Amino acid sequence: MMYLGKNLRFLRKQKGLTQMEIAEKLDIKRTMISAYEDGRSEPKLTGLTILAGIFNISVDELLNRDVEVSGKIVAQEPALKILTIAVDKQDQENITMIGQKASAGYLNGFSDPEYIEQLPQFHLPNLSKNATYRAFEIKGDSMLPLVSGTVVIGAYVEQLREIKNGKTYVLVTASEGIVYKRVFNYLEENGKLFLSSDNEMYKPYEVSGAEILEAWEAKAFISTDFPNPKDKSEPLSLEDISKMILELKSEIRGIKG
Repeated sequence: MMYLGKNLRFLRKQKGLTQMEIAEKLDIKRTMISAYEDGRSEPKLTGLTILAGIFNISVDELLNRDVEVSGKIVAQEPALKILTIAVDKQDQENITMIGQKASAGYLNGFSDPEYIEQLPQFHLPNLSKNATYRAFEIKGDSMLPLVSGTVVIGAYVEQLREIKNGKTYVLVTASEGIVYKRVFNYLEENGKLFLSSDNEMYKPYEVSGAEILEAWEAKAFISTDFPNPKDKSEPLSLEDISKMILELKSEIRGIKG
């Protein structure tokens, strides 16, 4: 970790973030960030992954390249291959449940087997056995008619390039936490994903592929509230999506100007 401290301080200041803001994203004390920057302590692999996502940089580059002197290498799509799973006594994969209260802890513990085993586990019939599943309790009303408290069952996506335009996904991100959105894949064009809410009251936004820690394609949901057609207007058309993208780009240009 030759350059970790130096890179962390440089990238944090370049992005205009305080030590406290970084610490909140890692769910640790501010003094730990100070210790990382001074070389008095080192983060675990999960923490390194989150830091790399925040600064849109690879873990290897964060540790071994003097970014201030040499600059960042153009970000490549991260490979989503390391996945911690829980199994039952018959060695069958469980579906691990991440409730709203567990969301913050999941960012730090998603690769920790002991943490995953402590979360609720269950099975569901009729799901393909060719995938690994995880359950996420969503929060808010951005994806109506699915209301807050609905549990979305997602299938693990091994590579971000496999994300299909217009499908809904649970994304575990370094900057936004856990989000459930309709996703449009522009990784080949600009290295980003375009996230849209089904509730038109929420504006779409972009995230860098480097910020994605995990991606789960929605396959089913569990809810005690039956969807109400009045909670959702007509589905978004491609024309609607295109219009929102143009509006977003216009806003970004306005901010830069």
